[in-house]
Amino acid sequence: MRKILGLGLAAIAVAGAGIWALRAPDGGAAAAGFLPHGDPVVVAEGLALYDSYCAACHGADLAGQPDWQSRGPDGLLPAPPHDPTGHTWHHPDDVLFAITRDGPAAMVGGGYQSAMMGFGDILTDAEIIATLAYIKSTWPLEVIAIHDGINARAAAAP
Repeated sequence: MRKILGLGLAAIAVAGAGIWALRAPDGGAAAAGFLPHGDPVVVAEGLALYDSYCAACHGADLAGQPDWQSRGPDGLLPAPPHDPTGHTWHHPDDVLFAITRDGPAAMVGGGYQSAMMGFGDILTDAEIIATLAYIKSTWPLEVIAIHDGINARAAAAP
């Protein structure tokens, strides 16, 4: 099961890198990322948006749903955590943005199914970025540093 999950996440990362060409939604280079996780105004907006649109599935404490790595009876994976115990921070900002805007099924393709829809018709790009900035702002500094490195390596990739 973990191999399948790992392959799916790898596919998301590859698709995200190809589709978004490592660019911020406004067209700027992603470099070390574009999530303004240190901006208290953006983070506060992101918290309100997270509470409204994400917490019902991913948890108010960002802990995700129980047994999130195993498919449920419906064949779908439960909502993963966005805290440091999950895999959110393993993806560069552009991939996180694309997953949130377009949904995991659109990112993975090949008939992949997910309970998570894309939020591109509900939230603006700025609201998606604010939500992701809030999530990143909750991570410990060492996880943020690792995530910044992931963004830098993704931006430097050919």
